[in-house]
Amino acid sequence: MIEAEGLTKDFGDFRAVDSVTLHVKQGTVLALLGPNGAGKTTTVRMMTSILTPSAGWARIAGYDVTTHPEQVRAHVGVLTEQHGLYERMKALDYLDFFGRLYHLDTATRHTRALALMERFGLSDALGRRLGEFSKGMKQKLALVRAMLHDPPVLLLDEPTSAMDPQSAKLVRDAILELRRDARTFILTTHNLAEAQLLADRIGIIRQGRIIAMGTFEELSRRIVGVPMMELRLRLPLNGLKDEIGDLVEVIETGERWLRYQVTDPEATNPALLRRLTGLGVDVVTLSPLQESLETVYLRIVEEDEKTHGNGSLSPN
Repeated sequence: MIEAEGLTKDFGDFRAVDSVTLHVKQGTVLALLGPNGAGKTTTVRMMTSILTPSAGWARIAGYDVTTHPEQVRAHVGVLTEQHGLYERMKALDYLDFFGRLYHLDTATRHTRALALMERFGLSDALGRRLGEFSKGMKQKLALVRAMLHDPPVLLLDEPTSAMDPQSAKLVRDAILELRRDARTFILTTHNLAEAQLLADRIGIIRQGRIIAMGTFEELSRRIVGVPMMELRLRLPLNGLKDEIGDLVEVIETGERWLRYQVTDPEATNPALLRRLTGLGVDVVTLSPLQESLETVYLRIVEEDEKTHGNGSLSPN
């Protein structure tokens, strides 16, 4: 649904986006992470036919962003960091105005606007002017506007910024629900826990370049290497390390827990559990130890900084 090859944007002598390549399948959420000024917003603007690429190409739902801009805009919904809301208008009038821009008939405009406003908890604000909305309400209304024409692709820039926890959860749940309906997303966020929850794949962009791309597990393995597992028991270990030393490499131990590295957990972990059962050992939990996305992000950016020069490490 979303493709880009060698996508590049120059502003004079400054290269804002440098040969970005993306392939996002239908029903997938791709999170783009990177510091401010990394090129995330410029990439999104090229993909929505707002900016013309200096080199490379991109397609949305099969339509080239340069040669078929009208079709691209018909198939994509965009939530930008700066919403551009017309604050003197009332909410329902505002949505009706944008529904006309999308060539929706009167009944469709009205039905979708009401349904989306209810979905995001804005039904009581239909007749209020947008200037009276809180920051969180404005964010939700901008998301309603992006979804009004029922697009198969959504490009969301900080979709839950300025929202209270309840509203943010509502939006995250909506994204997960829409993904089940085969919607395709690119979202940028400074909330790394949110990215880890929502994203099927994560791309890290720095100085206009994609420096890492993959699932969280793939990116984590790039940093951590051999996976680490933690085994917690009901009773103290009492020499258990020696009993399982032929199966796993034990790295750390406590009174009732141990951690070990394993190159093939699908084969090793079942064998380990069978061994423990035979020894009469009660297992409380066996789980992988994972780094947080924040740690993985910072380590990857630090690696790139060593190779390509200094830059901000903060995803904020």
